[in-house]
Parts: sequence; C-alpha cells; structure tokens
Amino acid sequence: MGVMKNPWLDIPLADYEGHMAMPNVGQAQLLADVFASALSKYKPRSVAVLGCAGGNGLDRVSSEVTERVVGVDLNPDYIRNARTRFAHQIPLLELLVGDVQKDEFTFEPVELAFAGLLFEYVDAEVVLAKIRAMLTPGGMLITVVQLPSATISEISPSPFASLGALSSVMRLVPPKLLRHLAAAHEYHETEAQTFEAAGGKEFHVQEFRLATPNHRLQSTPASGRN
Repeated sequence: MGVMKNPWLDIPLADYEGHMAMPNVGQAQLLADVFASALSKYKPRSVAVLGCAGGNGLDRVSSEVTERVVGVDLNPDYIRNARTRFAHQIPLLELLVGDVQKDEFTFEPVELAFAGLLFEYVDAEVVLAKIRAMLTPGGMLITVVQLPSATISEISPSPFASLGALSSVMRLVPPKLLRHLAAAHEYHETEAQTFEAAGGKEFHVQEFRLATPNHRLQSTPASGRN
C-alpha cells in the first residue's frame, strides 16, 4: 500500500480562500485579526506563520516593526501565491514548502510563531516539539483551534466541494489537551480566550511563552475559558 496523499495538496487555493472568506464561515477574517493582534501586542522583530496558505494576514505585517517573516505550507501552489502577493511588501520574506509534522526546517529562530487552525491536522505533540527549535528562548507561540459545535459541522458547508476531503483528516484538539502537551515541552500558557467567527463557530486562542534556559516552567495555569 502506498502512503495516502495529504488532501491539502489537492485543494485549489481559490477554493480554500473562497470558503474561508464566505460570510457564513468568516474564518479568514478571524485568523487575520488574531494574527494582527499578536503583532500589535508583542511587536516581534521576526515571525513564522505555520500553515500560511496564500498569506492570509501577511498584509497586517509592518516591516518597520517585524523585519523578517517566515511562511511554511505543505502546498507549493499556496507558497507561490504568497510569494507573488507579498515579496514586495515584506523585504525579508522566507517562504518554505514543507510538512511541519515531518520535515526539518533550518531557518533562524523567530520571536513569535503563529499556528492558526494547524493543530487540527497534525500530531500536536510532535509539532509542539518541532516549533521549539523555531522559536527564540522566551519566544511566543499563538495557537487558534476550533471548538466543537452542536449545530455546525466541523467543515462548514460551502459550495467549495474540494474541502470535503479534509473531513477525513481533521481532528479537533481540546484547549486543555493543547495546554497540557505544551507544558510538557516547556511552553507556559500566558493567556487564553474564545472568539466567535461570523459563521457562528467558536475558536480558542492560546498564547504560550517558551521557557528560557535559565527559567523553568511554573505550573500555575493561566485563567481563561476552556
């Protein structure tokens, strides 16, 4: 038996972006807003966007503050589009094709990593371990995960049928589990809050700080909705 092809490789960027921007989905806007908020709050000189697709949110980057941006995505067409759109706006833009779960990346560590709706499609523990090497000591990891809904399917209904293939690989990650796994890899949750997208689904945003070598993690949990 051959290895199953990742369904993300067969979803046209126009389908993905069209779906995410639909009024009854509203997730592109939410992800861009969360990313922009993190940029404003932490003013990182360098960031990595894991699962960057066509670069949603990169238009919020101010190169005067954030000098270097790394984007990683599995789909080479997504990366090509992101380069076409943002290479002129962000002078130090590194765009890499690869699987954050399986591949090794050797870019210089960044001060902030953003993983919006990434953990639903990967082994969270494996990827948390890999992100450690991508972050500077004391660096921030911002995660966005989808919360279960009693009334809306995990993949929101839309005319873009290609996204239906994701239902076979999507697994919701409870925020409590993500916090527990992160703590095991020396990330400390500093803040957590829940947002509702325009389509009615709820998403949980967690902010984690990676321990510095001379500061081991405290076990005090952060407050916030679970």
